[in-house]
Amino acid sequence: RQVAHKVLNVMIFVAGCVVFWGACRLITNTDSPVVVVLSESMYPHFTRGDLLFLWWSEDRPVEAGDIVVYHIHGREPAIPIVHRVVNAHGGDEGQVLLTKGDNNPVDDRGLYNRGQLWLEPKDVMGRVRGYVPYVGYAAIVATDYPAAKFVLVGTLCLLVFLGKDQ
Repeated sequence: RQVAHKVLNVMIFVAGCVVFWGACRLITNTDSPVVVVLSESMYPHFTRGDLLFLWWSEDRPVEAGDIVVYHIHGREPAIPIVHRVVNAHGGDEGQVLLTKGDNNPVDDRGLYNRGQLWLEPKDVMGRVRGYVPYVGYAAIVATDYPAAKFVLVGTLCLLVFLGKDQ
């Protein structure tokens, strides 16, 4: 009976996390309301391991100076890229953007798909609205060392099942 109670508590916790993530996606209007910085291209503003909070609003056009997270369509896996918009143009056919990492010597055209000179707002996942330094290192370690995921989950399960009920 106690084991069933603990399993139920874990299932409720997981369900709550899923609902919370869905609510965050809905509120921020982006599929990824949180991303981790994977490189030093935005140093000194952001460093590897920083956790970024994103928000997207179609009502406000992207402007030069905004820090955005985008991905390149057709690339798998879709890795989020955090860079600053250095040029934004609007016209009858829509807005186009040019991005660059603050710590990079050149703009991002070399990262875009072949023949692509600009990003469009559909490529942007969101604008950076805040961050927490270094918190994302746990996700980087879990990605770089898959065994770390199993150790973490196993440790959490042991703590839940061996812990005393209050």
